[in-house]
Amino acid sequence: MTKNRRLHPAWLVAAIAFVALVGAAGFRATPSVLLHPLHEEFGWPLATISAAVSVNLLLYGLTAPFAAALMDRFGIRRVVSVALLLVAAGSGLTVFMTASWQLLLCWGVLVGLGTGSMALAFVATITGRWFVRRRGLVTGVLTAGGAAGQLVFLPLIAVLVRDHGWRTAALVVAGAALAVVPLVVWLLREHPADLDLPAYGASEVVAAPPATGGAATRALGALATAARTRPFWLLAGGFAICGATTNGLVGTHFVPAAHDHGMAETTAAGLLALVGLFDIVGTIASGWLTDRVDSRLLLGAYYALRGASLLLLPSLFAGTAKPSMLVFIIFYGLDWVATVPPTVALCREYFGTAGAVVFGWVFAAHQLGAAVAATGAGLVRDQLGDYAMAWYVAGGLSIGAAGLSLLLRRRPGRPVPEAVLVAATAPRAWSFRG
Repeated sequence: MTKNRRLHPAWLVAAIAFVALVGAAGFRATPSVLLHPLHEEFGWPLATISAAVSVNLLLYGLTAPFAAALMDRFGIRRVVSVALLLVAAGSGLTVFMTASWQLLLCWGVLVGLGTGSMALAFVATITGRWFVRRRGLVTGVLTAGGAAGQLVFLPLIAVLVRDHGWRTAALVVAGAALAVVPLVVWLLREHPADLDLPAYGASEVVAAPPATGGAATRALGALATAARTRPFWLLAGGFAICGATTNGLVGTHFVPAAHDHGMAETTAAGLLALVGLFDIVGTIASGWLTDRVDSRLLLGAYYALRGASLLLLPSLFAGTAKPSMLVFIIFYGLDWVATVPPTVALCREYFGTAGAVVFGWVFAAHQLGAAVAATGAGLVRDQLGDYAMAWYVAGGLSIGAAGLSLLLRRRPGRPVPEAVLVAATAPRAWSFRG
């Protein structure tokens, strides 16, 4: 980096990525606020509406590894711009809905594909290309972008739904996604080598690797190789439980569960927004810790503490936000996606430069767990009349995820990255020893 350059361009790229993540987060903040309005207007069962959320969450995860490969093939700027347009289209078209299948198409498919293309594999791609130093910290900050989007949009959406109807809220989210597109096209850079610079913290300029093979081939090749290893399944299993206990359960059903106990939906939405606020603090702190502490120990602690808090949650619901509920919100918020920085770090440790694509598959497991939990909790509510069983099951699963994380082992002197990189770029020459 030249001496007259005060700020490395990596920080500008990270800032634009953060804004894009915030813009995409708006629609993901809306499901819990719109469940009851859609139920009341159309008469659709909560399980049906929750199924649309599940499709969204599932595609949000399954798109991630292919999006990471597409970014390598066609560039970050193109993929993110198209993704934001999909979010805007899916959100805007919901105002014309008359049948539940249209909810599945707009809310589930279009928004799921769009947000999935800017999921955490996007974060892993940015940090992998642009940062050598401060990777954990930047991963934490970018991951917190989703929480910031929830913080910005959720209270606003709740008020818009209450005062102007859910259609106005959907159009606001569509406009916010569209507003980010010009910034991405204008300012988001692809690779530090394009500016003849090293990555932040590196000493040499490394040429951008040539795009080889199709995106689908690279993504599936990385999965086929990683799936032969024990660490992949331990990480994917733990992250599936992470998704079930955050996006799938709390993110989707906390507001209607609080409403069942007499709490106003705007109050419950405000509490969920506080989760987003404290998640920003927790995730950034987790990124800082990931640069300094064994990621396996961090994951074990995060999952165990989450499990304990979920087991207590059913006893905390009331018609008003009592101090005990506020303590839960603060504690749970700090832990919400604090799991992401250590999980990204472990994917990089085990799978090297293919770590972003492999993390995309681990994240797909996260969203599979979220999708199952979103539909499952809706069924529990429809059949049993309350959500208590869903919270207890989630608490037990989280404690199990802590055990999975602690089973991960260090691999000193085992050069896994080269083998996985070969598999990701030349799937017919797979070779993995592990």
